[in-house]
Amino acid sequence: MKSPKHVRQARQDARGPYASAAQSATVLNAGLQYRRKRIEASDMIATDKAAQLIGVSPVTINAMIEAGRCIGVSNLLCGFMLPRWQFEPQLWAVLQPLAKRLDTTDGWQLLSFLESPSMGLDGKTPRAALEQGVPVERILALATAWAH
Repeated sequence: MKSPKHVRQARQDARGPYASAAQSATVLNAGLQYRRKRIEASDMIATDKAAQLIGVSPVTINAMIEAGRCIGVSNLLCGFMLPRWQFEPQLWAVLQPLAKRLDTTDGWQLLSFLESPSMGLDGKTPRAALEQGVPVERILALATAWAH
């Protein structure tokens, strides 16, 4: 008689390396929930508030998002939401070179890079590392490696 471990392995082998439709749906749903919660977080501001914060028009903010000069994540209810902290001097100056190194202007990708802990930064996020004075070139080198 086969042990439960062997039965589980046989079932896993029968499915192959691909996730089932139910597993895929679960992963997609978790991603949607994460995005919804992140958009609703207290550090996120709408385009008009971001424009007021830095003294430009909302149209200019939208152009900056498209150019990778600031981070904006798509929100069906109100265009874009932006993390307020990106306008701090130690982060603001890094955003455009960072977008170029990551080869993206997608807000979710930029946000993910900045908020994901990195072993190259002793487990800190690139955002926290920049705020703590880690040299910009180290973050940009990490972004180059992350993109490839």
